[in-house]
Parts: sequence; structure tokens; C-alpha cells
Amino acid sequence: MSGCNPHPEMLCWLREDEMSVQELLQRVQCAITHVDEIMQQEIRPLLAVDIIEQLHRQFALLSGGRGKDGAPIITFPEYSGFNEVPEEDFLNVVTYLTSIPSMDSASIGFIIIIDRRKDKWSSVKASLSRIAGAFPGNLQLVLVLRPSRFFQRAIADIGIKLHKDDFKMKIVMLNSLSDLHGYVDKGQLTWELGGSLEYCHSQWIHHRTAIENFAMTVKTTAQMLQKFGTELAETELPNDVQCTKDLLAAHTDKRNNLKDELKLGLKQGTTLLSCIKEQAAKSENHKPNPDEMENQTTVERSLLAQLDETENAFEQFWSKHHLKLEQCLQLRHFEQDFREVKVSLDSLMDSLTSLSDTGDCMARVEHLLKELKTLEEKAQPTLEKAQLHALHGDQLIQSNHYAVDSIRPKCVELRRVCDDFSNEAKKKTNVLSKSLKIHIGIDKVNQWCESGIYLLASQAVDKCHSQEGAESALTDIENFLESAEKNQLTELRNLHNQCEALCLQASVLRALKRLEDVQEMFEKRHVSLKRLSAKQTRPVQPVAPRPESSPKRPSLKNPPRTTGSQQPLARRASDNSNSGKQPAEADPNKRKNIRKAKGGIKIEVMHEESQGGSTHVVVINETEESLSNRRRQS
Repeated sequence: MSGCNPHPEMLCWLREDEMSVQELLQRVQCAITHVDEIMQQEIRPLLAVDIIEQLHRQFALLSGGRGKDGAPIITFPEYSGFNEVPEEDFLNVVTYLTSIPSMDSASIGFIIIIDRRKDKWSSVKASLSRIAGAFPGNLQLVLVLRPSRFFQRAIADIGIKLHKDDFKMKIVMLNSLSDLHGYVDKGQLTWELGGSLEYCHSQWIHHRTAIENFAMTVKTTAQMLQKFGTELAETELPNDVQCTKDLLAAHTDKRNNLKDELKLGLKQGTTLLSCIKEQAAKSENHKPNPDEMENQTTVERSLLAQLDETENAFEQFWSKHHLKLEQCLQLRHFEQDFREVKVSLDSLMDSLTSLSDTGDCMARVEHLLKELKTLEEKAQPTLEKAQLHALHGDQLIQSNHYAVDSIRPKCVELRRVCDDFSNEAKKKTNVLSKSLKIHIGIDKVNQWCESGIYLLASQAVDKCHSQEGAESALTDIENFLESAEKNQLTELRNLHNQCEALCLQASVLRALKRLEDVQEMFEKRHVSLKRLSAKQTRPVQPVAPRPESSPKRPSLKNPPRTTGSQQPLARRASDNSNSGKQPAEADPNKRKNIRKAKGGIKIEVMHEESQGGSTHVVVINETEESLSNRRRQS
């Protein structure tokens, strides 16, 4: 079949199948040989139908009678034109008649009865000479019913002459039928010869034709099976579904046709056997002659048996061959489905591989997780189909499929790809989940830091001069510091070790640095407020009035500015408390001139003087960036 090349794994099966084909061919050949032996085709290639006209002339008969020792009897009845029968016709008929009896019967030797009672001596002599020169079988005895005017002296002359011509056979000249009955039993002779043997020449020809026709049917059917088996042995099984279907359909059609031929042959043989049996039992006193018995045996025990054997051999082969074709089709379907599923799995795997497992922000990570979940949902039907297909392959293996070595690796491959996809999806989900957790931690830290900076900036300095104001600000600071633990900000530090593999270490470090800076700002504000609150609770000590004669320092309209980027927060507060500018800054009624640093947040840090009773407020313009710079410089 063009375009349908054999598949590599079929080679092993072809070798095994050849063995079953050889077995079929051997059994069929035995049937063919047996039919030839039954029909003795090596002796006479002709059938009754080939010489039907010559047989109908009835110049020679095989009536079915037997001699006392079982020798077959061939009768040459009175036939006026015997000497005019063409030599070829004579040879064909005689050869055909001698080939009909079984080999065992023929080996005994034939008895020839020549009826020439109404003929002349010259015809007797011619008949004997013709038979002597052309008879193909083994002659045991020649019985001649001589003409009534035949002289005794001529008998001796004939015998001498025939002997001189090396015609070595026993010739008995008989004067009457009673003499003939002395040599052959009357039950083995037809009524023309004074016997009781029933014989109908036309019916004999019909039986012979039917038997030989049936024998040819058996042989032809066996040859058809032989040819079909050879064709199957030489057929290369295709490697795709459609070609395999076509091959299976073609072989099945041929098998069905041969099956029909076998059924017809069996019907033909059964019908023929019934006819032979009916003929043999046409009357209660009728006893089948040996030829009729041989015909019945030939049809029943030989030809029908051979046909049955041929059918059994073919059915046994066909069951194996049909199973192979069915398994081949199963394999082709399995391979086709495997290729389709594998393409889908590879496409899903490519999509999964191309899906990033890192994101630069929480929204991106959440989007990637959503895409991953969508891909997993999309892949689920394909994964289930792949698993079911692998299970189908397991079932084929368990059913003793011939292509186990081809099916098993494909099942392993399907399960491997499914596991790879599931493991890779699980890995990416795990990575993205950790990344999302880290981004959430970073966002929490950033939000907390922003809220903290806003809290520090929103605390009014002038309200902290009272004890109540200082304590309220201090409470706000302490509550906000406690919120850091409630918000699990420390969890980001625990995730720091996982950041390196996720390429988020820099982002985490920045968030942790910002958290540390803001916490330091809160700690400094906390210390300042604690001191300011403690100062408000001390008793007021009397202070001597300043003498009137003391010269007054001119008030500073613009107090000096101190930037937070130059020195640590605690140190600046201490230095300002000890500076000579205390009098100017101690005046509560003095206007504060505080400028917000560019890009920063105004943070006012309160600190009490170490010696003396007055409270000083130092205003510091502080930013996250300046805090970070100072920390790096210190």
C-alpha cells in the first residue's frame, strides 16, 4: 500500500507471524497433496468432465464389481465400433478407469471382461492386441466371452501368437456366461453378464463428475487459502491509523470471501454425500458395491475431512492475524493520541517555562500568580487526558500486546512530562508566593515608615511644653512603636535569607535600612519626650531676678539653623543645650524661626538643659536621607 511504510516495531511481529503463516501453508499444502492422491492426479491428469463424451460412448466400464481377491473389474461390453475408437480416446478412458480404484485395490491387479459374443474373431483379436499394447495398470486376468462360432483350434493359435509378442497375461476364453460365473461371483457382475450388480452408467458419470468437482473445490479453496496466507506473510503493516484501517478492512473482506467459499464447499460436499448414501440405500436388499463404498469414503473421510482441516487451519491463523491487525490499529491510535497529547503538553510546558517567577512589585507578583493559576487550570484537561492515555497504554501492555516495548516508553514519557509540569508549576507557585510575602513585608515596612514620619512631623512642639502635652506625644510614640510588632515588621528580617535566590535582596535591604532609620528617629523622639516629661514634674526653684544694671543682650531675630545632615541627633541636642545661645532660646515668648529643609520633613526634638531650670527646644530639620547619611558617616 503506497504511502504506508512498515513500522520498526512490526519486524518482531512479522517474524512471529511468518511462523504462523508457514504453519498454515504447510497444513494447506498437505490438504492439496492429499486431494491429488485421492484423485491420483499423478496417474491421470484428466477428469471425467474432460472426457465426458468418450465416457458416454460406454465402450469400457468400471461397474464396481470385484474379483474373489478384491481385484477391480473393468468391462469391455459389446460395442460394434470398438476398433474405430480413436487411440487417444481409448487411452484416456482406460487410463481414467484404472485410476479410480484405490491404490490398494489397484495393486492386486485388474480383471478384464471382454464381451464379444456377437462379434467376430477378428474383433476379438484386435481388442486383445489393443488392450495388450495400451493398458496402463497391472493385469491379473483377461476373461473373453468368445463368439459362438469360435473354433477351439484358433484359441491355441491366439495364445501362441500373443505369447510371442510378449503379451504376458492370463487369457481365458469363455463359451458362456455360466463359465464366466465360475471365475467371478454373480453379485459382482451386471445384469448384462448374468449378475445382480446394479449399475447405471449415466449415474456413475454423474457421481464421478460430482466427486471430482468437489475434489477440485477442496483443492482450489486450499490453494486460495495458500495464496492468501502468502500474501499476508508478504504484507508490510502500515504505520498510521487510516492505512491500518484500510488494510484490516481489505484482509477482512478477503477472509469473508474465503469463508463463503469454504461454506459453499462444505455444502457441496454434504449434498454429494447425501446423494451417494441415498443411492446406496435405495432398496432394503441393496448392498453398496465397493466402488460406491469408496466414493462415500472419498467424499466423507477424505475430501470433507480435508476441507474441514483446511478451514480449521485457516481459522486458527486468521484469529491470530486478525488479533495482530486489531492490535496494530490499537497501537496506531495510541501513537496518534500520544503525539497529539505530547504536543499539547510541550506547548503547556513552554508556556510554563516562559512564565517569569520574579516580580519587581507586589502587583506584578500577584499578576504572575494569577497567570500561573490560569495556566494550571487550562492544563488540567490535558494532564488528565495524558494520564488516561498512559493508563490505556498500561491496559494494552496487560492485554499482551505485541508492541509492549514501544508502548511502555511512551507511557513513561507521558507521566514524566505531567510530573515535570506539576513540579515546575509547584516550584513557581512557591517562589512567587515567597516573593509576594516579601513584597507584602516591604510594603508594610514602607507604609509603617511613612506613617511614622507623618506622626513625627505632625507632633506640635509648643504643645509638648506642658506635662500633659509631652505625655500625650510620648504615648503616641510608644503606641506607634508597639504597632511595628503588631504589623509583624520583623518578619521581613526573617525572610532576608530567602531574598538572594529571589533577586529581592536589594529591595529588602533598602526597606530594612529605612525601617532602622525611622526607628532611630522614634527612639530619639522618645528619649526627648521622656526627658521633657520628667522636667515638667520637677519643683520650680526660685531664681534671682536679673539686676537692672545688667546690660541686656540684644535679642536674636534669626536664631542659628542646624542641619541634621551634619551630626547625630543626640549629639546636636546636647551641644545646643550647652551653647551660649541659651538665653535667646529660653525665652518662651520669642518667635521661633524654623525652616523646613529642602525635600525633607520638619522634626522638632526637645531636650532639657543639664544644669539649670529652664527648658530649651532645639529645632532640627531632619530627613530620612540625612539620617542615613549620618549613620553612614558615624
